[in-house]
Amino acid sequence: MRRHVSKLLAAQRDILSPQAIAAMDVAIAALRETIGQGADKAALLAQMDKLESEANKWLKPYPHAVWRENVEVFLVALAVAMAIRTFFLQPFKIPTGSMQPTLYGITHENLADKADVKIPGRLARFIGYWLNGVSYVHVTAEAEGSLVNFDKAPSRFLLFNLRQNFQIGSRTYTVWFPPEKLLERAGLAYEDSNHEWHLNTKEFRAGEDIIKLKVTAGDHLFVNRITYNFRHPERGDIVVFKTSGIVRLGDQNTYYIKRLVGLGGERLQLKPDYELALKTRSEETIGVPVGHLVINGHELSASTRHFEYLYSFPSLAKDAKTLPYHENRYFGHALLEGLSPGKEQTVSPDSYFVMGDNTMNSSDSRYWGDFTRNHVIGKSSFVYWPISSRFGWGYD
Repeated sequence: MRRHVSKLLAAQRDILSPQAIAAMDVAIAALRETIGQGADKAALLAQMDKLESEANKWLKPYPHAVWRENVEVFLVALAVAMAIRTFFLQPFKIPTGSMQPTLYGITHENLADKADVKIPGRLARFIGYWLNGVSYVHVTAEAEGSLVNFDKAPSRFLLFNLRQNFQIGSRTYTVWFPPEKLLERAGLAYEDSNHEWHLNTKEFRAGEDIIKLKVTAGDHLFVNRITYNFRHPERGDIVVFKTSGIVRLGDQNTYYIKRLVGLGGERLQLKPDYELALKTRSEETIGVPVGHLVINGHELSASTRHFEYLYSFPSLAKDAKTLPYHENRYFGHALLEGLSPGKEQTVSPDSYFVMGDNTMNSSDSRYWGDFTRNHVIGKSSFVYWPISSRFGWGYD
């Protein structure tokens, strides 16, 4: 009570008379002294009554006091949250699969051809989503037809995907809160490198599954914004950086997360140790050279800190030169674009060169070059959701 009255007095001190301020100071001091003496309940209540009487006499009542206090508490909480986000820890969602299997973007399993797999009930889906980030999208055909029209991207509200429509025959279907790239994940359509869309011409029968997806949310983590105030980023750190101002990178005004591999002034090459057997959309097998990073003539290996997993290849015979591709495995770095076989990159002064751990599916410095220190906002920290093997700090 004493603290609350002191707060009100401080807020109104500039509009109260000297007599009112003096009377309030005396009443507050008397209650403080009574508390300090360890007085009994009766004495405390007597002094509290006196303070209340003086407060009612001299302090000016606020209109809508309850609303005023609640708004004040909300604004203070908001200010504290924004301060924490700006200077200490910033929440971040992994947008793509470029860092898999170290950190995961959104992944999915298409269940359309698995009639024996049942979609869990509402309670199980609720628990599965909030604990493990697993959700389901299930749409069945109401009438016969094929895909004729669709929204290329979902409509959004603030940071959330709100809904996405598509048309099968003459019927329009709406998926609420859809995952990113819904139609591509469901095998209904995909966009090629020329930004042209290709539609699946399959004819659906009434009652047949159009979409039956199991979707796992990408990792949500905190970005540590404190550490780099006291030291520079080090090789192997997983850094989060802003893309604005990186000229050759078309995706501006967003944030990326990659592993830092090259520092200012260093010469980078990739040594082609193996050939990765990769299947294309047309089921054609192609070989992509993969291997270890060489910095100023020194080759990194599995004994290099933060690269232990990246260079831990599957068990192979000594003379093996081909790696079979398995999803979500480490294969070292793919020799592509700026670090294709025979090419070398020199990192600009005071700049960083980054690559995704999933280098077969990563838009990184091999494609758009290095960037200066002022682009870095922090390093990856605690994975707080979903609860998986990467939960916590032990993933890098």
